Amino acid sequence: MPYEHRRLHVNGFLTHFLEAGTGEPLVLLHGGEFGASAELAWERVIGELAKTRWVIAPDVLGFGESAKVHDFTEGRRMRIRQVADLLRQLGVQEADFVGNSMGGQMLLVDASSERPLLPIRRMVVICGGGDTVPNEHMAALYDYDGTLPAMRKIVTALFHSPSFPADDEYVKRRYESSVAPGAWEAVAAARFRRPNRADSGPKENPQLERIGVPTLIVEGEFDKLKPKGWAAELAARIPGARSVVVSNCGHCPQIEQPEETLRILRDFLELGPA
Repeated sequence: MPYEHRRLHVNGFLTHFLEAGTGEPLVLLHGGEFGASAELAWERVIGELAKTRWVIAPDVLGFGESAKVHDFTEGRRMRIRQVADLLRQLGVQEADFVGNSMGGQMLLVDASSERPLLPIRRMVVICGGGDTVPNEHMAALYDYDGTLPAMRKIVTALFHSPSFPADDEYVKRRYESSVAPGAWEAVAAARFRRPNRADSGPKENPQLERIGVPTLIVEGEFDKLKPKGWAAELAARIPGARSVVVSNCGHCPQIEQPEETLRILRDFLELGPA
């Protein structure tokens, strides 16, 4: 295995993360679907990235092997703060960041805030931020009932290739992650809405013009959860940002097209040759 599993208590909460390599720090943030984890999100690229970087991939609070907690007033801010404090505990003063889906949205929200918490040098946002498409695939992510058939629908939503939902072992891995003690409850908690309101709780609308770090927005060509061209539209709102489309993939290019994703990351983050 090209990475180590590590666990630290940060702000009193168990925080699990993957660690590999040496050099300048590179932080990887996973998505927010039921069953998500750092390992499932980054296992296909972390070994190559670690050849030239010190890679840190945390399980965000509520996911993977980290503590199953949720803050109902500032849930995303709590997760961002936990990552920032983990990095501070590890002695990281500045890092490049890559975030997929929810992880990318976390980067956008923090980098555009008045007082960013994360020590971002450069960031790559993969299929995170911007608009989403209200369809059966988005519904599959929200209406998960903790069963294998429902997890297969989530896997179908995430990927372009039908080989992923057809892979029983892969679906089972994600299913088992989603039904670990407290896992379903922690992720479901972030989706709660008051019954007498269509939308409740704080809604974060990043002021993207505030972002002052080099930014790359990555779109999956056949992302079932995003409208076509969303990445270019989002990048146009961020000073100096660029966008790129990864062909033949859905919402998780780093899983479905790892070699192409690695090439894009090397080009943008100057990771060095393969």
